[in-house]
Parts: sequence; structure tokens; C-alpha cells
Amino acid sequence: MADRQDYYAALGVDRKASHEDIKKAYRKLARQYHPDRNAGDKQAEARFKEISAAYDVLGDEEKRKQYDSGTGPFAASGPGAGSFQGFDFGSAGVGDILSNIFGGAGRRGAGARGQARPRSQRGADLEAQVQITFDQAMTGAQVPISVPTHQRCPTCHGTGAKPGTQPKVCPRCEGRGVETVGQGMFSISQTCSLCGGSGTVIDDPCPTCQGQGAVRTVRRLRVNIPAGVKEGSRIRLAGKGEPGRDGGPHGDLYLITHVTPSPVFTRKGEDLQVDVPLTIPEALLGAEVRVPTLHGSKTLRVRPGTRHGTIQRLRGEGPPRLDKSHGSGNGDIRYRFVIEVPEKLTDEQTQAVDELAKVMNGDPRVELFKEAAQ
Repeated sequence: MADRQDYYAALGVDRKASHEDIKKAYRKLARQYHPDRNAGDKQAEARFKEISAAYDVLGDEEKRKQYDSGTGPFAASGPGAGSFQGFDFGSAGVGDILSNIFGGAGRRGAGARGQARPRSQRGADLEAQVQITFDQAMTGAQVPISVPTHQRCPTCHGTGAKPGTQPKVCPRCEGRGVETVGQGMFSISQTCSLCGGSGTVIDDPCPTCQGQGAVRTVRRLRVNIPAGVKEGSRIRLAGKGEPGRDGGPHGDLYLITHVTPSPVFTRKGEDLQVDVPLTIPEALLGAEVRVPTLHGSKTLRVRPGTRHGTIQRLRGEGPPRLDKSHGSGNGDIRYRFVIEVPEKLTDEQTQAVDELAKVMNGDPRVELFKEAAQ
């Protein structure tokens, strides 16, 4: 064990370091000593091999346990036991190491040869705001909108090249969209620096779109707004976004709804609420009162002794539910009874209230003070 390579020292971490600390230290050192950054520097190359061998062991939980306990391949104590001297840098281990640094590019470098990179790209998503009335939100509507977007260039039909010419296969990546860079046994694949990953280059760009293949325009549409939307609802229109590149599919268009408030109905989640005024006699004696609905009116029975703020529901009379997690069908309309108290009374009303006060026995605040005294 004494002659064994100290992998913790190679990475500059403590023996109790966490897996994340080991990974962070390795990435920092690997970038610092990578051969691409130190061309011709033999010491840097040796250091890179050392830290790669260390991480191959300490970055694997099972290998680290064996290394710490001196078991398995690390049981020997002779020169080179557990060290990087016998490490095969041409094996898949290096690919795994490079994958941690460069997102898997190290393992794909060789495989990328001869594989054409898909050139088609999905178009970008768009977002538009739409203003609708309360009635349109309840029943649904078809409304016109204008959306700034791009369309395929009418001159080059999306190729980006001047009419009569065609994009050429990129000479650097040979149409793959990626190029391999590196030195010796270490190499990575990255987006081609000449064609930007498209696999083609344009020598003579289209005069209309300047080689972009698309031009800016304003698209006018008539879109269907489903019944039940509310302020801030997000509606997805598939395939109505930006056009894709090189034959790729269109993106999506998202509509954000803004609903003009109703003077009668207030949105409460999946339901609506209406404040219904009651007179004092109606609240005391009970009554039948007409209330508005989305499609006319209905009669509600007010129970005797109804308190201010009491809510009564008409189930299924509200807006259609878009959020099916709250159930299917329609929401409810909640009627909140509000007892109206006149600011001024006539002489006759004052006399009637005085007579009422004489027969309404008891002080409602007696219990309040009893509770406070306890």
C-alpha cells in the first residue's frame, strides 16, 4: 500500500471528499491540462493521464471502496499497484472520462465519421395576446389576430441561395455538421465552425433573405377560442409557429387570453360569483328572488334568517371547465347574499324599525362579554 499511487493527492482532494467534490476537482484539472490546451507539452499530457486515471477510480463508487480498503485490483503493494501505469488509455474508459467533460463528445468522435447530421430543425414557438369579451370567454368565439413571424423566402423557397444556385456541402465537415478537433489519441466532436452545423455553405446568398431562407412578415389568422377561458389562459395552436429550417416542422403558437370583466359575474377559479342584494325583511322572513344566469335568469329561495354573506350555488350553471382535473362539464354559479342597509330612513321606516326593536328581545353582545370575562 505504501508504494501505491495516491489518487486523492492527484486530484487535490481530501480522502473524505464527496463524489461531487471529486467530480468538480477532476473537471477543473482536466480542462487545465487537456492536450488541446497544451499542444506539445509532455508534462501536461502526463498530468492529464494521471488525473484521468485517478478519476477513473475515485469517480466510481465501487472502485473507490476497493481502493480505500486495498482490496480487489488494489490489494497488491508493489510498484505500480493501483496506479495509472497499467491503465489502458485506448479503452472505453477514456471515452467515459471525456464524456463527463464534453457531454459525450469524446465517445462520439470516431462514430461521428460517416454519419450525416440531421439538417432539418423545428421552427420556434410564438406567443400572441388576444383580447375577448366576457361573453366570448363563456361561449367560445372565432377572433382575428395578427402575428409577427417569418415565412419561407418566396425568392429562394427557403434554401437561402440565389435562384439558379444551390447550397454546397460544407468542405470542412463534409456535410456532417460536426468537426473533430484534438491531438493524438484525444479528440472531441463539436459543431462545425464553418457551416454552424447545417452541413452546407452558401457561396451566393439570396438577395431577398440574405441567405436566411426566411423573411419577416405579419401573419393574419382567425383562431378559435374555446368556451371557458379566463384571464391569462394559454391556448396552444399546434403548427402555427415559425416555419422549420430545411424542411423541419413548424413550431407552435400560444395565445394568451385577456378577458374584459363582466359587470355582474366575477370569476372564482372554475366557478362564477354574483353578489345578490337582499332587503332586511327578505333576510329575516325569507323570500324568492330572481337571479341572473349565463343564459337568462332563475329563482332562488332565500331561507328565513339568512345572514349577510351566505352563499347559495346553482351547480353546472357556470362556465365550461377547461381544467379537467376539477371534473368535466360546467362549473357552478355562486350567489352571495348581501343584506342592504339604507343610509337614510323615512319617518315611517324609522317608526317601523323602532317597533321592531321593541319586540326583538335580547342583547346579541351579551355572550361576547361573557366569553371575554372568562
